[in-house]
Amino acid sequence: MKAPTLRLAPLPDGFELWFGDLLIARHTAERPFLEIGTGRAEMGMYRGNFDIKDSLTARFTPTPLIITGPVLRFGDALTVQVHATHLTFTSPRADINRFWFHLHAEPSECLWGGGEQMSYFNLRGRRFPLWTSEPGVGRDKSSEITQQADAEGQAGGDYFTTNAPQPTYLSSRRLAVHAQTTAYSVFDFTEPDHHTLEFWAAPDAVEFFAVPDFLGLVQQMAGRFGHPPRLADWAMQGAIIGLKDGERSFERLDSILASGAIISGLWCEDWAGIRQTSFGTRLFWDWQWNATRYPNLPARIADLAARGIRFLGYASPYLCVDGTLYPQAASRGLLARTAEGKVYHVDFGEFECGVVDFTLPAACDWFAETVLRENMMGIGLSGWMADFGEYLPVDAVLAHGDAMLEHNDWPRRWAEVNARATADRPDIVFFMRSGFTGSQAHCRLLWAGDQCVDFSRHDGIGTVIAGALSAGLLGHCYHHSDIGGYTSLYGLKRTPELFMRWTEMACFTPVMRTHEGNRPRDNLQLDENAEVLAHFARFTRIHARLLPLLQHLADEAAQTGLPVQRAMFLHFPEDRTTYAIQDQYLLGPDLLVAPVITQGATSRTVYLPVGCAWVHGWTGACFAGGTTIEIAAPIGMPPVFFRDGAAFHLKNDFLGPE
Repeated sequence: MKAPTLRLAPLPDGFELWFGDLLIARHTAERPFLEIGTGRAEMGMYRGNFDIKDSLTARFTPTPLIITGPVLRFGDALTVQVHATHLTFTSPRADINRFWFHLHAEPSECLWGGGEQMSYFNLRGRRFPLWTSEPGVGRDKSSEITQQADAEGQAGGDYFTTNAPQPTYLSSRRLAVHAQTTAYSVFDFTEPDHHTLEFWAAPDAVEFFAVPDFLGLVQQMAGRFGHPPRLADWAMQGAIIGLKDGERSFERLDSILASGAIISGLWCEDWAGIRQTSFGTRLFWDWQWNATRYPNLPARIADLAARGIRFLGYASPYLCVDGTLYPQAASRGLLARTAEGKVYHVDFGEFECGVVDFTLPAACDWFAETVLRENMMGIGLSGWMADFGEYLPVDAVLAHGDAMLEHNDWPRRWAEVNARATADRPDIVFFMRSGFTGSQAHCRLLWAGDQCVDFSRHDGIGTVIAGALSAGLLGHCYHHSDIGGYTSLYGLKRTPELFMRWTEMACFTPVMRTHEGNRPRDNLQLDENAEVLAHFARFTRIHARLLPLLQHLADEAAQTGLPVQRAMFLHFPEDRTTYAIQDQYLLGPDLLVAPVITQGATSRTVYLPVGCAWVHGWTGACFAGGTTIEIAAPIGMPPVFFRDGAAFHLKNDFLGPE
């Protein structure tokens, strides 16, 4: 089948732009394809949260339009070149710094993507600014917790705030659109007949992709942006236990192992030390082993390795000013500067840090070799949380480039540094929450960030599913989350029910990993409740039995870029009911998972796609496809179904008697 190409079709007062047989845009005097303008941005950052305003002084469609072959000239202000699969833009006017493109929309069209979106999987009907930032607490302006966080530190967030945005969307028309830019962007899908893409700098290109089937379209996305190396088996075969209790962490690990839990890793993010803040226990951001908190750590790591358990740590691309790495980097000129030439300090909440300038090759080399290879891998670490990446201030002075344009690209640069350090070690697993275009190729495992320890609609357990599905369409093959959530503020505390429901969901993802949260002493911990621990141990054993399936899906991801967790429409493209479902997913093509994400629920509604019969994993009951059922789902029996006749037969292979 011939690949589609872009072509212009002249109209009496404009043109149409087609990609194969898909209408992309229509330009007339009354309904222009594009507008340009001039604006002045006001961006305030407070601890990774951004207050963004734009003062527009001009917005217009330049005229006259002159069409010469594949070239569109809009007066003397803008030239658009139509290539086979993309558009490029040039303007001689330095004052033009705002661009709006209006693309054709169909009334029934569904849209997905935008990077990792936590609130809405189907983007249609909403507006999405694309700027990497802290997602915020609650992410719902009508909720009390978000209002409190906003009042205290602009930290409430909104439905669109995300660590890992990307200016790319997929359409139910079997079309994908990507803007090649790192500028602040807005994708507006609120109008019924057109989509508006806004950019605060001319994009290098706007690209188009079209494939008759969704699976092929997702593979094209992974081919375009890259997808991560195959995930190491050890990370999938048992749980990774997150403890930050110093030397006592090893004793607590032994008590968890005594429960019968299958454990493949111990993750101690406090390996470099801690500090206390009003937010809770924070880490000491000086990325080297803290011998006071962890005496004899290399020997401890070797002992764990002999027992088949890996040790993981933590790092970020920032260095606290009261540590020992900061003066090393500063003396070498490896840190971002202020306009006055001083080292730029970023407030991370009662402590300040310098920003390693990853536009400098020497800074990338130093961090990869000194911090990641010597300080971490050198003492035996098998992985780490590669945290943050969203905090690059837009007024920082970098060795190369404009910080306003570098801000969105910083997660990719951070991922690339980690990938460089681990290039010869496929067994290393580092996981990240931040991302942007191209970070897929470097980030080995995406993590959903800092959800609240609750069932809330916009920042609780359910957001993890939407995040996995949206990111998975764009090349992020492996996704996971903090079991039990992370953020505990304003009296919010995790419950045994939440921990157990999160455990059940995490069991059917590539990686099970726990986290103590930002306030460990105020929140339920895995080893403090016998019922929670027994439940967790059981589901680690179920997860371990999923290893053959997960290995198969990891092999497939490495070859094709298809995600492990999949939106249902990928395998049921003719069933439009699946297009908007964001609270259940497929693990590969045959296993349907519908986690319980409602507090107090003992059953839940599940939609079973058309085209096959579905077998309930716990009882063996068979249900017809194309039906919505209410299924019993007490704690310990999350709704899980497999296609009748599937190669990986869930009942016999995974959920049968232990």
